[in-house]
Amino acid sequence: MSRIGKLPIQIPQGVTITVKDNVVTVKGPKGELFQSINPNIQIAVEDGHVIVSRPDDEKDNRSMHGLYRSLIHNMVIGVSEGYRKQMELVGVGYRVSNNGQLLEFALGYTHNIHMMLPPEIKVETKSERNQNPLLILESCDKQLIGQVCAKIRSFRKPEPYKGKGIKFVGEVIRRKAGKSAGAK
Repeated sequence: MSRIGKLPIQIPQGVTITVKDNVVTVKGPKGELFQSINPNIQIAVEDGHVIVSRPDDEKDNRSMHGLYRSLIHNMVIGVSEGYRKQMELVGVGYRVSNNGQLLEFALGYTHNIHMMLPPEIKVETKSERNQNPLLILESCDKQLIGQVCAKIRSFRKPEPYKGKGIKFVGEVIRRKAGKSAGAK
């Protein structure tokens, strides 16, 4: 048995889960999420818990058992608590500003980068004197917010010599030593 797959999912107060035609719908105070499920995997909602089970020990069923349990668990957390990511822009002249769902980055290129965010994501930017600009993203969809963060990070990845770039708050960048004077 999958250790992850056999764990029951606790349903918090205010969250409803319905399963219909191999689609799991999770509704909560932060939003509503859908996930299609393989027909081989059974989902049962019983007295405040969701139980994910598989019919046999075939390789495909074993691999999907833990996966679907994790996806449903992430959906439950997302609609009840939500997910929040904070990104920091490290570098001289690096800035970010938002106008609604439109982000504008100044990252040392000859042009500014504009990015339109999906409506499911709430965005906030903070620029304080003598501190790095912050970009705060919130959403109920863990997969979507991770994908958006990866795209934003790809505009200017942190480099190992000076640590300049877009990084997550609290992330440690592995630093390298620069050139050293050669001995003659």
